[in-house]
Amino acid sequence: MPKSLRSVLIALACVLLAATGVTSARADAPPGTAPARPVVVPQPQPGACPTQPTTPKRDLRAMWVASVTNIDWPSKPGLSVQQQKDELLAWFDLAVKQRHNAVILQVRPTADAFWPSAYEPWSKYLTGVAGQDPGWDPLGFAVTQAHQRNLELHAWFNPYRVSMDTNVNALAPNHPARQHPDWIKAYGGKLYYNPGNPDARRYSVEAIMDAVRKYDIDAVHFDDYFYPYPVAGQTFDDSAEYAKYGNGMSLADWRRSNVTTFMREVRDGIRRIRPHTELGVSPFAIWRNKATDPEGSDTTAGAQTYDDLYADTRKWVREELLDYITPQVYWSRGFAAADYEKVTDWWARQVTGTRVRLYIGQATYKVAANADPKWSNPGELSSHLEFNTRYPQVQGNIYFSAVQVRADRLGATSLLNDTWYTRPALTPAAPWLDDVPGAPREPVVVRATGGRVTWVATPGATSYAIYRVPSGTPRPCDLADARYLVATVADGPSAHQTWTDPQPGEGTYLVSAVDRAALESGATAAR
Repeated sequence: MPKSLRSVLIALACVLLAATGVTSARADAPPGTAPARPVVVPQPQPGACPTQPTTPKRDLRAMWVASVTNIDWPSKPGLSVQQQKDELLAWFDLAVKQRHNAVILQVRPTADAFWPSAYEPWSKYLTGVAGQDPGWDPLGFAVTQAHQRNLELHAWFNPYRVSMDTNVNALAPNHPARQHPDWIKAYGGKLYYNPGNPDARRYSVEAIMDAVRKYDIDAVHFDDYFYPYPVAGQTFDDSAEYAKYGNGMSLADWRRSNVTTFMREVRDGIRRIRPHTELGVSPFAIWRNKATDPEGSDTTAGAQTYDDLYADTRKWVREELLDYITPQVYWSRGFAAADYEKVTDWWARQVTGTRVRLYIGQATYKVAANADPKWSNPGELSSHLEFNTRYPQVQGNIYFSAVQVRADRLGATSLLNDTWYTRPALTPAAPWLDDVPGAPREPVVVRATGGRVTWVATPGATSYAIYRVPSGTPRPCDLADARYLVATVADGPSAHQTWTDPQPGEGTYLVSAVDRAALESGATAAR
């Protein structure tokens, strides 16, 4: 429906419903009584009200759904279109069940595509044959279905990896790596685009921007793979490119410059094409060890992103090239080489004073499957979230990976959900991405009959938060956390919005409007 027509219908709905008394007026008002003015409860100022750490109002919750080598989805190549759709919807429904509000879906695992790309061939992880059309558009379907469930869809791209082996002839005949063999390097049993080749770098950026142009994705997401992890006894041979483009820098500085240039070009492309879409990165959690650099973390882990992957992740935070960062803090609390507590503390200090939001990558895959005995404790994961409550900088968690979340080994995921995810949550706000400054207008007409809540759509809203305050007159502090938040729902196409409480209870329902940047209006009450 065109936006202009929908706006007219919304305005008409407000007039008609107000004329029939569908406002927040009491249902038992005498006949002929003018409808009462809606009761709007303003959002409280930050820090003005006591809150419960187990029911945060804003909290990014997600799991990674990996497609490379069919880790999570599709479960194997060659499934029918319906089977692939059913599996994907099952992951989305699991996310909803766990009160997640986002899914991180891998759509470019190896310089290929999970959408009809103008730049790269179809992924073999769909059909089993590189370049073969699967007969549907997975990314387009994923965006639509995620948004219908009020889930953000973060599209996860691998920047440089071309193949999980070194057989160039196994690539699709039209693959850019076959057309431009000078772009690629074999290393560690895999093929990569060379980050030091400007043509390869720009092509990778444009391949990603193709998805940004075509789909209303909520974020472009990268993980920890930039330059490949070092392999003993092997050399990533970019000496010719370094001689041509090094411009007097050391080899390491030149490689870091290549990666940062790539990140800046991706960020600039997103802002130009789809300004409300975020850029997020989930790096290996060690920037540098303190023994290497006094400003590094108090760790002794082997890999360091600055030195080994040439990803200056701290620089990206300080220069606000990112909207969020999710370090993979895949260790237990107290682990000697890299203590979860020390690494999380270090990252909390790095984002302080920036607008970059910090989410923590959680190692669900290690539960009951790691030599560290702490991962045999079903409460280890849950204890990480308890530790996070000490840091307001930590605004969410992402779990690797979907099959491990579903497996729920030792009941660790259930324990975590029962402790920390008993209520829905809004995603953290990103006001710098808002196309219209300020929060949207609150819903102007709200009615609740039993557990059925009805309101008129708010222009600019992409979703709504529904609260049920059990007794008394609703106050701003009732909205300070999620203790009374019963649902978040996506904005539908109709001028009339409806939600039915599956477990109706006593009290007052309130509805607020939330825009694309997650800014929330005041809440309109209905009795």
